[in-house]
Parts: sequence; structure tokens; C-alpha cells
Amino acid sequence: MKSSTTKATSSRLKKAAEKKSSGRSSMVDSIKAITLSGFNIDKQQLKEKITYPEYLRLAMKQAILAKDIDAQQVKRLFEVGNSGGGVVEAPLVVFINSNSGGRHGPKLKERLQALMAQEQVFDLQDVKPHEFVQYGLACLEKFAALGDNCAKETREKLRVVVAGGDGTVGWVLGCLGDLHKQGRNPVPPTAIIPLGTGNDLSRSFGWGGSFPYNWKSAMKRTLNDVTEGPTCRLDSWNISVSMPAGKELQTPYSLKMIEEVALDQELAAETELPEKVSCYQGVFYNYFSVGMDAKVAYGFHHLRNEKPYLAQGPISNKLIYSGYSCSQGWFFTPCTSAPSLRGLNNILRLHIKKVNCSTWERVPIPSSVRSVVALNLPSYGSGRHPWGNLKPDYMEKRGFVEAHADDGFLEIFGLKQGWHASLVMVELISAKHIAQASSIRFELRGGEWERAYMQIDGEPWKQPMSRDYSTYVEIKRVPFQSIMVYGDQ
Repeated sequence: MKSSTTKATSSRLKKAAEKKSSGRSSMVDSIKAITLSGFNIDKQQLKEKITYPEYLRLAMKQAILAKDIDAQQVKRLFEVGNSGGGVVEAPLVVFINSNSGGRHGPKLKERLQALMAQEQVFDLQDVKPHEFVQYGLACLEKFAALGDNCAKETREKLRVVVAGGDGTVGWVLGCLGDLHKQGRNPVPPTAIIPLGTGNDLSRSFGWGGSFPYNWKSAMKRTLNDVTEGPTCRLDSWNISVSMPAGKELQTPYSLKMIEEVALDQELAAETELPEKVSCYQGVFYNYFSVGMDAKVAYGFHHLRNEKPYLAQGPISNKLIYSGYSCSQGWFFTPCTSAPSLRGLNNILRLHIKKVNCSTWERVPIPSSVRSVVALNLPSYGSGRHPWGNLKPDYMEKRGFVEAHADDGFLEIFGLKQGWHASLVMVELISAKHIAQASSIRFELRGGEWERAYMQIDGEPWKQPMSRDYSTYVEIKRVPFQSIMVYGDQ
């Protein structure tokens, strides 16, 4: 039985998913945002509302620059500024990826700095979110422990805004999640200014699918909404990759190499394990996929890195992405027996823990499926809903529950080929439903296939495979949830 808070969260996320459903393009979202400008919000009143005292801003900045909360400059600022009191109404900090959003990134940074103190706007090119957590927030916590009530109130009320795409949002959420592990509560709730291409996290939590045309005035309304918006919860998922050692793996920044990862002992490996393994671990919030969609994404990212002048914004990115997908055999599959054109069931085994079940179960992959996706959010591929709105009798028959971003389950579905994926994306049909799961293990074994393609939250990589040993990918829910601010745009 879900709590009232969880029900409210699920209701808001469902509303957001319906609002951003099929046929609602990013262009339409942006035009709609024109009517939601911030003309009625007084700039000076907003600044006073969201800005916290100067001595705290400077102390946090110095602590981050020195990478030391006990630096002499930080101590002096405490001695000069500590009053033991003060009122902080709704303090905010903003992380901006100034490289996102095409030409809007640098201009947006300037606008945000004009709406609040400059020290409250952190460019991710200069200050990484883990540095903010390790030194900036720790500075506030130290001041509070020394009796500074203003620092204490700022730390307790602080909210975070991320201006960037899904990858940037996930990066910040992951660093804020370290506060849970360290017992440093509360974790600041997070809101989003969409600057990416798909912006599915932003869509899912009511912050829109694209950067608004009237962004200068819209920023006032956005920042004000962040201070007043209700909070929601978001599941995060730990992913670990264990592969035979010896082959180089170029992973996205969200997947880091670690010394060792232990496979779940409740599910015994069906094949012999290698003596030496290479292990990687990370966290995702939206989806993990393996197969043709990840291959297309990998090619697109490679092309964009080689020729960045081709991708100057969300619309051009989508056009390039669509064109690239047509050249990869995603739509046109020759009638040959080439191994690279066969279904994933030739290289992939899937085990899951189902809803309300604590034991592992083998789930077959349909032979027609060329891409498998494990989805957390109600939004995928720029606001689409491939899982669909399932009827109660069908869900009961399949053992499914209603899908939400905070329900502790991933929806696993398959895409057959480009034509099938296209119909799914325009929501004329649902994807191939495979399972709902609280834990997942993918086992991949090579042969004539030398590699597979994978991605998490839009960050793809090329995964080498061995003929002799399997590669394992395990996905389990992180025990704590991220706290989001719901925007209701």
C-alpha cells in the first residue's frame, strides 16, 4: 500500500506524462511557454526571496576554491558574518551546463546571475557538483554546528536548480545522493531548466520539454516556481558491469571503473567465470538499453564529437539523429544471415525479480526484438510513452502494476526494428512488453558477435564480448530516492 505522499507523487507524474504525450512537440511546448512568462513577478522581490547572505555565499565559494572548509578565509568570513540569526526565505543555487542549449547557455548564465547573487550560479565547467557537496554544503553545515542559525536555516531550506540536459541532471542528482550515504540530511530538492535534446527528466517533473522562446522573462517565473513547488520522489538505479579483463572499454562519465563487483549470490552464474574481470559501476535515472537503439545513439554521439558544428541545438540534433538511424540497418534489414542483423536473443539472457517476488526468474527475449529497454520514467525519447496506458485486466494477466517513477520497478520492453520503433514513438502502438522488475541481470555472450551497444540515460558505449566468458550487467534499485521539485508547467 503506497503512502499518501507516494500517491500524490504518482498522480503528479502521471499528469505530467499525459500532458507531454504523443503529438506534443518541443516546438509546441516552447510556444505554450510564451503565455507562462514572468512579467508579473517583481525582479527585486524575487532576488530578495532567493538570495542568502553575502558572507555565506563568499564562504562557500572560498571553501570550494580552496577545497578546504577550514581555510583561513572561510574562518574569517564566519567571524565577520556570523550573527546567530537572520531570515532566509527560499535560498536557491543553480548549476548550469553552459555548453548545453546551443547559443542559450552563456546568455542564460548571465540572466540567472542577474536574478540572484552571482555566487549562487555555478558553471559546471568550473565547479563540479561533488565539489559543491563536499565543500560548499559542508561549509554551511560547519557554520550551523558552530551556532550560526542563518547558515542552519539556509542549509535546511536550500533548493537546487539544474540547467542542462538529462545527463547533466543525473550527474547533479548522483552527487546529491552522496548526502544520503553520509547521513547529511536533508538532501536539497532538485528542479530543472531544460537545455538538452530529449529532456525526459524535465518533462516527467513538470518543467517542460524545451527551452522557452521568451526565456528572459520565463526565468523569473521558473525560479519563483522552484521556491513554491511541491516535492516528488524519483527512484535511482545502480548498474554494474562485470566483463572478462583485457579489453578496453570507453564508458560514459556516469559509469566508473571499480576494483570488483560481486554478482548477486542468489542467482548462480550458469557458465564458468574468468579468473580476472574488469568491473564498472554507475547510477541511472531514466533508462538502460542494449541493442540497435544504443548503436544508433553511439554513432550519433561519435559524429557529433567529430563534427560539433552539425549539432547546434535540440532541433538540429533530432534531425541528425533521425537521419543517422536510417543508415544503420534499423529500418532496412537485408535478407541475409549476417550475425549482426539477428535478434538479441542470440547473445542475451535476461533474469529478473518480478513484482512482489524475491526470487530470480529467467525471462525469454522474443526473437524479433533488436533492442531491449529498461525504463524508469513515464517519459522516453523526448516525451513518448512506449509502455503505454495498460488496461487493468491486461496488467492483472501479466502481473504488472501501474508504472510510476517512484514505484521501485523498471518497465522492460523491446523494439523490433525502426518501423516498429517509429510507430511506438508516435504512440500508435505500444512497445513489446517483456516484464516489470525490481532487479535485473543481463548476461551477454559473444561468438560471431564481437560487440554489443549499450546506453544509460542517453550516454552510449561499445561493449566488447568474449566467446569464452559472459559479460554480466546487473541493475538494482538504490535504497534511497532522489527528491525532485514538481513544476506543473
